[in-house]
Amino acid sequence: MIKAIVTDIEGTTSSLSFVKDVLFPYARAHLPDFIRANHAQPEIAQLLDDARQLAGSSLDNEALIGQFIEWIDSDQKITALKSLQGLIWQAGYQNGDFTGHVYEDAVRNLRTWHSQGYKLYVYSSGSVQAQKLLFGYSDFGDLTPLFSGYFDTHIGGKRETAAYQRIAAEINLPAEQILFLSDIKEELDAARLAGFACVWLVREHPPEVGAEHHQVRDFDGIVL
Repeated sequence: MIKAIVTDIEGTTSSLSFVKDVLFPYARAHLPDFIRANHAQPEIAQLLDDARQLAGSSLDNEALIGQFIEWIDSDQKITALKSLQGLIWQAGYQNGDFTGHVYEDAVRNLRTWHSQGYKLYVYSSGSVQAQKLLFGYSDFGDLTPLFSGYFDTHIGGKRETAAYQRIAAEINLPAEQILFLSDIKEELDAARLAGFACVWLVREHPPEVGAEHHQVRDFDGIVL
């Protein structure tokens, strides 16, 4: 019996185009000035140090800015970058530069599941802060009260079975009582190896009969 639902964001609750065409370009454009203005703040300084450990400890801030831009352009899942992007997006949301896109079918079903007593969680490669911002400033208002918790790459990579084992431990439920929703097969593969139930969102094309994971077009197709 499913008692908790863990959902991905991009391509699952929210459109890929919002992330790629709105959020990423916004962070890319504002990142240089943000680092220059805030590099001495302890939280930012720690993120920059974390990035240097990956890119090279000798990099000064200007060189590190270039490295961050390169990571953005190649869509690297670097935890320090994701955290920095989240801080930049916070200003954008608060300034009203954009709102978080969430599919109507996702909102409607998440609200129903929450009212039925299911525990809802988010697991995305975007930082926990970025997740809370997207749902907190969504097109449908503040959706954060629906969720019991958030996970990002601090708990592990989304294609690593160990990450889902850690999530199950954090949620304190047997893995078979947790449903994972994603649009990425490799993530679903890892979750299934951890014992999770899985549903594959395929919003861009009709569900494929006989796929390795049960496919649905949208949240209306999910049966608990």
